[in-house]
Amino acid sequence: MTSKRDADLIIVGGGPAGMMAGMLFARAGCSVRILEKHADFFRDFRGDTVHPSTMEILDQLGMLRRFLDRPHNRVDRAQIRVAGREWTVGDLTHLDTPAPFIAMMPQWDFLDFIREEAKAFPGFQLEMNAPVTSFIEENGAIVGVRLWDGRELQASLTIAADGRASIVRQMLPLEDLGAPMDVFWFRIAKPREERGDLRGNIERGRLLVMIDRGDYWQCAFLIPKGAAEQFQARGMDAIREEVAIAAPSGLNLSELDEISDLHLLTVKLDRLTTWWRPGLLAIGDAAHAMSPIGGIGINLAVQDAVAAANILAGPLARGEDVNPLLTKVQQRRMFPTRVIQGGQKAAQDRIIGRLLQGTEPIRQAPLLVRLLDRFPLLRRVPGRIIGLGVRREHVSSPLAR
Repeated sequence: MTSKRDADLIIVGGGPAGMMAGMLFARAGCSVRILEKHADFFRDFRGDTVHPSTMEILDQLGMLRRFLDRPHNRVDRAQIRVAGREWTVGDLTHLDTPAPFIAMMPQWDFLDFIREEAKAFPGFQLEMNAPVTSFIEENGAIVGVRLWDGRELQASLTIAADGRASIVRQMLPLEDLGAPMDVFWFRIAKPREERGDLRGNIERGRLLVMIDRGDYWQCAFLIPKGAAEQFQARGMDAIREEVAIAAPSGLNLSELDEISDLHLLTVKLDRLTTWWRPGLLAIGDAAHAMSPIGGIGINLAVQDAVAAANILAGPLARGEDVNPLLTKVQQRRMFPTRVIQGGQKAAQDRIIGRLLQGTEPIRQAPLLVRLLDRFPLLRRVPGRIIGLGVRREHVSSPLAR
């Protein structure tokens, strides 16, 4: 590598994985430069779920109380409305963790919180409106990045945390697991005093998920893969009729009156088979695009960031060569990625994909739904998987003095 170095670590992308990694590496004494392509964090209908596993990390860092001081809603159970009634299928209240619930908070608030906390560490630097166009390579290793304005920045290590459209995906092998659906996101007003938690509504090939956000429902209407243009071409009246088939009585859909009210999420389920090369590591959605099932993509990304810092931050701060350690990050995080994506694919192929093809009224709830509703202890299993995931991380990266 050339003698010029602008930071110990450059992070491409200021999302949950990038911001958490930046804070933890700076906390360990590294000089960190995060490059975020947007001018701010404000993007509607990004993942807004902060799960117990992430809040456990914040608790270990002594930040949980300050995080929960910010406005948020709490969801601690999941329900499904099918065959004319509601069934409780998930319960997080019994998790042995400091925050046994999902905190519903706009992602820009979560990212702003991490930014404010990271200011305590002198090595942390965040640059907004700084799109990265390519990597700089020397002698087979990545030594930095090129920005859209012509600048070149170099570092001992570059982490790609720039999401499903990451430039790293053009240079590392990718395995596509497929997804049978896309999602229209929208919001519907609700009385604040009406508590709704997390609800799934299923009826005759229509699936509507509703998340309680206080004074509105954040809604996800699932559609067959690639069918968005067909739905939009039929107009809002037709779309509203489709949503109404699955919606519970009393849900006021009248404010859903413009195509612009719908925000399309093109669902992907894939992962890099190799997450690194010398000088470069991919984490979060850059390494593995998750389905929205369970809302766990953000929290898996945060766990990646913690694992990367646990393995790399100390050696990087000491000026050691971390390239031999990059494969350990992938080895640590590939197992939970495979398990979670395997569960999501099974749910997509065996349940959601089939339901989207259905046309007849559903007369009886599936056996598993009935069992979860009848036996409260069983509800803890999906609650634990959604809330804590698989192989959750604990902070062991150092705190520099």
